[in-house]
Amino acid sequence: MTAIEISLAELIRNSLSEMTRSERRAAQTLLAHYPLQGLETAAQFAEKAGVSTPSVLRFVSRIGFASYPDFQRRLKEEVEAQLRSPLAKSEVEHTVRDRQAEPHRAFAEAIAENVLATFRYLPADELGAVASLLADPRRPLHCLGGRFTDPLARYMTAHLRIIRPNVSHLEGQPDNWRDQLIDMNGRDVLFLIDIRRYQNDLCGLAEAAVKRRVTTVVLTDQWLSPAARFARHVLPARVSVPSAWDSNAALLGVIEALIADVMTRRWGESRQRMSAIEGLRARSGPDEPTAPDAGE
Repeated sequence: MTAIEISLAELIRNSLSEMTRSERRAAQTLLAHYPLQGLETAAQFAEKAGVSTPSVLRFVSRIGFASYPDFQRRLKEEVEAQLRSPLAKSEVEHTVRDRQAEPHRAFAEAIAENVLATFRYLPADELGAVASLLADPRRPLHCLGGRFTDPLARYMTAHLRIIRPNVSHLEGQPDNWRDQLIDMNGRDVLFLIDIRRYQNDLCGLAEAAVKRRVTTVVLTDQWLSPAARFARHVLPARVSVPSAWDSNAALLGVIEALIADVMTRRWGESRQRMSAIEGLRARSGPDEPTAPDAGE
């Protein structure tokens, strides 16, 4: 799969509105148990979804596959991509880089393609719905990322705190997240960032949040974090680059686009808030230096 190709999970989500009721049930069952459900036989898949086997086959055809084995082959490729470790990824990428005369340029082009493809495939209504949630100061917002993506969550928190009230970053160890979750309810919004190799503790937090009716948003890669099945809104971004590590550039692009959108939606209130913050900074600055005594 290339860095810019739409993933199977994204394809299914984007096609839901075009499906019949039985096809949609098959799709939602797969997304809820992704990807394992699709690796079972068509008959087992149908039984789990509560539809007929022909309905599952029509669902597979709806998303562009000529047969169920073709669908499963694609799914297995995506599972392999999801589970690929930095070491395994590095073996392939170094082989490619050895053949490139300008590896840094190739890296830059891959980042640019990731950002462009991310916004090309992100549904505008999904992005708008998330921005609307983030712009509502009546809904407390809590941000958290994974091992390599939590700095993005902190970056997002720092910006949105300037624009609107009631924004926090979940601190401490996973057990502490649940201590903070106890005060959340249906008004709260949880924004999670999770890319391959996905973190079980983030998925567990998303599941626990749903039980408390918290609205969860997951920013993830094109293969979708397991936490996505508990999310109200899912924002997939492209992360593959010629490196042992995935790139956060497109994730940052999505975050900055959301910050800009929230600022636009709240410009009047945000302008007043930013002005007040600047006033506080001016009053808390260093004291003016005093003039030396004449005798010194």
